[in-house]
Amino acid sequence: MPGSTTSARLLSGLLIGAGAAHFLVPRQFDAIVPRTLPGSPRTWTHLSGLAEIAVGAAVAHPRTRSAGALAAAGLFTAVFPANVKMAYDWRHRPAPLRVAALARLPLQVPLVLWAVRLHADGSTTGPRTGRAGIRSRRR
Repeated sequence: MPGSTTSARLLSGLLIGAGAAHFLVPRQFDAIVPRTLPGSPRTWTHLSGLAEIAVGAAVAHPRTRSAGALAAAGLFTAVFPANVKMAYDWRHRPAPLRVAALARLPLQVPLVLWAVRLHADGSTTGPRTGRAGIRSRRR
């Protein structure tokens, strides 16, 4: 299905790009790590960056796309508290920054739905295998 391949490429690129940003400009991510998490914010920044890159790579590969998309939905859900923290922390910043921080909150919903849809597409269109694990053909 060409649409789901394009969708997977876009989601993969988004995840890998965001993950790379955790290493290229980590301070902005450190600032939104909830302080209730143990350890240093930088450790969480790097771990979440690695997770995004790994999930993006899984979404990119057709064999792992469905599982990767499901992981992406979980990842988008897991980072929601950081977005809430950012919105709270930015409540006294200039209006455009406050709006940007608040806009991230509802934007998580379409990201989760995108990943869930990609998972559903992948789980229904993946390769079919017989008992021996050999790809069988539909007739």
